[in-house]
Amino acid sequence: MKKYWFKALLAGLFVIAFNQSCSDLKETLYDQVKSDEFFKSDDEFIAALGAAYTNLYGFENHGNYMALQEISSDEAMIPQRGGDWYDGGQWLNAHRAEFNPQDENLKNAWNFLFGGVNTCNRLIFQFNKLISEGAVDPALATPFLSELRTLRALWYLWLVDSFGNVPVVDRFDVAADFKPATKTRAEVYAFIEKELNESVPNLPKKVDGSTYARINYYTGKAIQAKLYLNAQVYKGAPEFDKAIAAADEIINSGNYSLESNYFSNFNTDNSGSKEFIFAIPYDKVNAQGFNLPQMTLHYTSQQTFNLTDQPWNGYCSLAEFYNSYQDGDVRKGVSGNQAIRGNFLAGKQFQSNGKDQLQDPSADDSDGVGVVFTPEINAHFPNCQRQAGVRIGKFEFANKATPNLSNDFPIFRYADILLVKAEALWRKSAGDVSALALVNQIRTRAGVAAFTSLTADNLLAERGREMFFEAWRRSDLVRFGKYDAQRQWKPASQPCKQVWPIPRSQIDANSNLKQNPCY
Repeated sequence: MKKYWFKALLAGLFVIAFNQSCSDLKETLYDQVKSDEFFKSDDEFIAALGAAYTNLYGFENHGNYMALQEISSDEAMIPQRGGDWYDGGQWLNAHRAEFNPQDENLKNAWNFLFGGVNTCNRLIFQFNKLISEGAVDPALATPFLSELRTLRALWYLWLVDSFGNVPVVDRFDVAADFKPATKTRAEVYAFIEKELNESVPNLPKKVDGSTYARINYYTGKAIQAKLYLNAQVYKGAPEFDKAIAAADEIINSGNYSLESNYFSNFNTDNSGSKEFIFAIPYDKVNAQGFNLPQMTLHYTSQQTFNLTDQPWNGYCSLAEFYNSYQDGDVRKGVSGNQAIRGNFLAGKQFQSNGKDQLQDPSADDSDGVGVVFTPEINAHFPNCQRQAGVRIGKFEFANKATPNLSNDFPIFRYADILLVKAEALWRKSAGDVSALALVNQIRTRAGVAAFTSLTADNLLAERGREMFFEAWRRSDLVRFGKYDAQRQWKPASQPCKQVWPIPRSQIDANSNLKQNPCY
């Protein structure tokens, strides 16, 4: 099933060449397509949808949305290692919740998210134009329009979660000097909910190679489940029953199940995962952008995996988060044993033969030149040691991997949906036995003892252990009321820092935007 659908998309992109600029709003896209020769079959519509999905390849890039989500949580950081990784202080700011509206990573995240919105708007505009001209059968077009609207709702879910109060732009045919105004978080929530309620029922329920890495009915339900689980945060009122109902549609469909091996979800060839509801199908040649080995591994780790390029020695996890996994939890891995997969690479690091320890002659670490990834981090800045911090090993690094991995990245995974339902049930009734049973499904697979009861602390911790480095942790911390607290390398912060500032460049360009409080 891997990548076949995207190969079809990419093959069709020559038919419709879209400019991805957010400023070129007058482009008459429908003039580029001969409607009497195109849009006569599902395959032709699918080919035209390509640009909407290829935008997602930027998700796992360093310096983009995913990176900012992770570094602003308690599960990952990018310390300043002497002359490396200061980058204007943007990553230090993110981890400490001391965001600066001029930081480059905020601008990148904003442009990435609204670029996705804009591409969906362009395609929706084109399809509707062809329908209005009688060139396309509305019945044939409706499922694809619904697919685009649901994908746009996903982009807005990420926007409302991270930036909070943002403009709602749902059309492409606007004036060149169009300056959309900021909407409140509650208004953005209402827009997302309406879009999903109108669009998701029109989506296919088929789960096979033809819908892999596409928005289908169950992806729509996953977006709804996340939206409703966070309703208290987004609009000030809970919607736990709706979150449970959306999760149940996925669970009761019988289309998804837990993989017996947790790491099957994160292998290089992972597109057959029974847990994947929606994933980004990366490929080292045709769909680049998943740069994790460069982002996290030590310079000398090139010898461990025979990588084609030297890594950058940046991202690491934190001791407190690493130690939240008990020994024996299969998700943790085994310190000093790279042959056993784990969410982390920890302890002594070896060459690809598994015997000779890596050597770093330039090491400034107290334990010498032999490379050891220590959970403890001596400093956040300015002189974090080169080997400090366990590294992110959740996704398989194939032998001779390039800087671009071919592992697909799960946006929505069945295990997450089980935990969403469990949390919603628990929030309605702390003693709910069904909630406990759902969480214990996850723990059983991890090889650890079942919980006897659920609390806010152990439920949040279990979500963290299971969903590590899948871009949900910051949102979870906010929802559980833990984001503002002081923690390792982060001082206590004001509640208004739970959302990111609108980039200064956007405020300067659009007088109708209103900066978020605190900034």
